[in-house]
Amino acid sequence: MAFDLKPLGERRVVLTGATSGIGLATARRLAVRGAHLILVARDEAALEDVARECVFLGGEAVAVAADVGDYGGLERAAAEAEARYGGFDTWINDAGTAIYGAVTDVPVEDQRRLFETNYWGVVHGSLIAAGHFRHRADGGGGKIVNVGSVLSDRAMIYQGPYSASKHAVKAITDALRMELEAAGVPVSVTLIKPSAIDTPYMEHARNYMDAEGTRNPPPSYDPDVVAKAIEHACEHHHRDLVVGAGGWAVAAMGSLAPRLTDFLMEASGRVLQTSSDPGRPARRDNLYGSREDGAARSSLGGPRARRSSLLLEAQMHPALAGLAMAGLGLALAGALLRRR
Repeated sequence: MAFDLKPLGERRVVLTGATSGIGLATARRLAVRGAHLILVARDEAALEDVARECVFLGGEAVAVAADVGDYGGLERAAAEAEARYGGFDTWINDAGTAIYGAVTDVPVEDQRRLFETNYWGVVHGSLIAAGHFRHRADGGGGKIVNVGSVLSDRAMIYQGPYSASKHAVKAITDALRMELEAAGVPVSVTLIKPSAIDTPYMEHARNYMDAEGTRNPPPSYDPDVVAKAIEHACEHHHRDLVVGAGGWAVAAMGSLAPRLTDFLMEASGRVLQTSSDPGRPARRDNLYGSREDGAARSSLGGPRARRSSLLLEAQMHPALAGLAMAGLGLALAGALLRRR
């Protein structure tokens, strides 16, 4: 269904997970663009700080403390958007949590709790947003952006519950997109699939590994790269945007050579995901409640996170990518001709 998406300066955006990592980086980007923000997270004090920062950066912002696993909490966010801004045009489901450990070592209640945030949080937000857009009096188009993961295409060893939740997010996002389109509801639905991102994700995760800390397998990307993808998705009709070629390559290899990918993960997965550095103690384990928030990036050492993704740029600007590939082809052809 073809319809125009208003520029961000004219949009009213509900954003979950706004106090940390990708969500915080996204809040800052959207504020600079002048968006009207409804910020949602569990940590009320950190959320108020982010709201003030967003106003300073040039946007408008209101904080709604809520757990995305609580449908009523997200209904309050929608009601606040209605009261403050007359509704919303965009809903971004970003809130998430993680667990490291073998599936057999992670208690079922912890796995259920992870799904309450990662899967049901997305479902709750998507249902509220879809209902709002379906019944908008002005008939304008809406936008839903769900933050998934490249692990929705290939499970990561020792992150089984997290990988499973992101598989579920991909499935529900794809189904919702088709159903809204079939019903003629003017809603654009985009799934963002980040690779390893240098956020407090590792420090916030519950850890069942036999190591003090956890870490991202390289390469990792700066959270602002994902925020850039989300910003772009708010104004364009993309089905999916993958951030980072590293995770994309692992997913592709998993499809082409699944047994080889299994073997490589079995051989290196523990080493690549564990560390002797536990990070900031105040950030550890936010599965059941908020911990220290207010940072977009992790406090862990290691290789510097990449500040750009050529794969993402190619998806956002396919025409330019095509011209670049054509230019490269002509250059190679010219070089071959000169060698003759």
